[in-house]
Amino acid sequence: MNAAENRLVPALASWTPDREPAAFDPEGLAGAARRVREPCAVLQDLASGRMGVGVGGSASATGSCALVAALPALWPEHLGSRAFLEAHACRFPYVVGEMAQGLTTARMVVAAHQAGLLGFFGAAGLAPAKIEAAIDEIEAGVARHAGKDPHSWGVNLIHSPSEPELEDAVVDLYLRRGVRRVSASAYMALTPMLVRFAASGLWQDGAGRIHRSSFVFGKISRPETARAFLLPPPATMLEALVREGKLSAEEARLAQRLPVATDLTVEADSGGHTDNQALPAVFPTVKQLALTCARELGMDTPVRVGAAGGLGTPDAVAAAFAMGASYVLTGSVNQSAVESGLSLRGRKLLAEARLGDTTMAPAADMFEMGVKVQVLKRGTLFAPRAHKLYELYKGYPSLEAIPAAERSRLEREILGGSVDELWASTRAFFERRDPKQIAKAEADPKHKMALVFRAYLGQASKWAISGDDKRALDFQIWSGPALGAFNAWVQGSFLEPLEARTVAQIAWNLLEGAAVVTRAQQLRAAGCPVPDDAFLFTPRPLALVDEDEDASARAPTARGPSSGGSRGATTLELQ
Repeated sequence: MNAAENRLVPALASWTPDREPAAFDPEGLAGAARRVREPCAVLQDLASGRMGVGVGGSASATGSCALVAALPALWPEHLGSRAFLEAHACRFPYVVGEMAQGLTTARMVVAAHQAGLLGFFGAAGLAPAKIEAAIDEIEAGVARHAGKDPHSWGVNLIHSPSEPELEDAVVDLYLRRGVRRVSASAYMALTPMLVRFAASGLWQDGAGRIHRSSFVFGKISRPETARAFLLPPPATMLEALVREGKLSAEEARLAQRLPVATDLTVEADSGGHTDNQALPAVFPTVKQLALTCARELGMDTPVRVGAAGGLGTPDAVAAAFAMGASYVLTGSVNQSAVESGLSLRGRKLLAEARLGDTTMAPAADMFEMGVKVQVLKRGTLFAPRAHKLYELYKGYPSLEAIPAAERSRLEREILGGSVDELWASTRAFFERRDPKQIAKAEADPKHKMALVFRAYLGQASKWAISGDDKRALDFQIWSGPALGAFNAWVQGSFLEPLEARTVAQIAWNLLEGAAVVTRAQQLRAAGCPVPDDAFLFTPRPLALVDEDEDASARAPTARGPSSGGSRGATTLELQ
C-alpha cells in the first residue's frame, strides 16, 4: 500500500451499497469504467485507505466507505457540444467527412443520417449533374427516416482555383436545391462563391437576432486560413456580389456582422489534401483563435471547432473531445465501409493497411502548384509514378523536350499509351469541360504537359473506384495514418471483416469506446488506481435505441451474456 492510499481524502459523505459491493481490485475497477451509462461513486475504504468505485448504492450518514466523488452517467451523445447537436439536428457530435469523387456516397450520407450522425456527400471532382443526382438520392433516402430532420446532411464544396466557373455552378446548384450545409475544403482564401453561399438567406427577426439559412463548415489545417472563416467576409466582396445580383443588400449588411463559418474543422494528418499537422499542436491554437475572433466581433458564442485527422481509435476520439472539440470528423476509416464508393479491391487494400503504409504524392487538382495529397502506398505504385511525373514537369519545358528513351518509359510504365493518344483524350475531355484550357495548352506547351499528367493523376482515383484490374498498380487511394490505427484496433473483433464495416458501426464503436476511455480517465483523475486495460474497448455490434425513450428507461441492455452493465455483452444497445 502506498502513501497515497493511506492518506484519507476529503469525503462528501459515506456510501452504502445496494446490489453489489464496491470494487477495489484492478478487474473490478476496469469493469466499472466500462459501465459508462450508470452513475458511479468514487470511494475510499475507511479501514485501509484504498480507493475504489461503487456502481449504484447511495450516500448515507454512516458506512465503511467515504464518498469522495459522484460521477453521473456518461452518454456518447454528450462527449461534444450540445450546441452542435441542436444546430445540426443530429444525435451524436460526429461527422462523416466528405471523401472526394463520390467516395462518401449518397448511400453513406443516408446511412449516417439514420444513425444520428451528420454526413457530407463527397462532391469534389464531380460534374454538377452527378452531384444533383446524388442530392436526389439523399433527399429520397432521408425522407424515409420518420422523426428526423430531412435537412440534417451536407455536401462538399471544394475550392477550384483552375475552374472558378465550376465552383460557381456548384454553388448555384446548392442554392437552387436548398442544400443547407457545405463543408468547404482546400480553401487557401475566401472566394465570392463561398461567401455567396454563406450569406444567402440571412434574415433578422424583430428582436434583432440574425438567422442563417446556410451553414458553412470550414475545413482548415492552418491558423492563417482559419482566420478568414472566423471573421466576416470582406466588404468589397459583398459589395461585388450585390452589384452582380447574387446577394441582396440586406443579406450583405447582415453578413458583415457574422463570421463566414458556423463550424470549423481542424484537419490534422489526414488522407487526401493535408499539411500533416499534429492535432494536439494545431487544434488548441485554432480553438484559441476562434475565441479571440469571437471577442473581436462581440459574439457571446464563438464558432464551434471540431477535430479531424488521425481519428481511427477510441483513444484518439476521446483525446479530441478532451481538447474541447465540439465534434469529431472521420474520413479514412469510412473509406473501408460497405457504403463507400471505393471498389472492393481498393477496400481490401485499405483493410490490410498498417501504420506507415501511407505517403505523400502530387495532387491532380493543384499539380502545377506542387500541392500534395496523402495516399496509400501499400499494394500500389501510384505515389512513385506520380512523383516521376512531377519531376518531368519541373525538368522539361514541354512533352516534346523529354528525351526519347525517357518518354518511351513514361508511356510504357506510367501512362499506358502514347503521349499523343493521352493528349487526344485529354483534349476531348476539356472540349466538354473547359475549352479555355485547350487554347491555353496550345499557346503554352508547359500547360499542355500539365494537363496530360493531371489526366493520369485524375484517372488513378477513378480506377480505384471502379476497381479496374488492368490499372490496379495505379490505384490512387486517399488515406491517412488513422486507418492503420483503426485496423490494429479492430484486429480480431467483429469489425475486422470488410462486410461488417458499416459507417454506423464504425462511428458508434468509436464513440462508445471514447466514452469508456473518458470514464477511465475521470476515475483516475479522482484518485482511483485504474489499470491500463480500463482504457481498452473492444468493438462489438451495437444497436441504436429510440432516442425518445424516457431517460429513466434508458438502462444498458445486452443481447447476450453479461456480467453487469456492458461487460461481456455480445450486442450492446447504444442508448
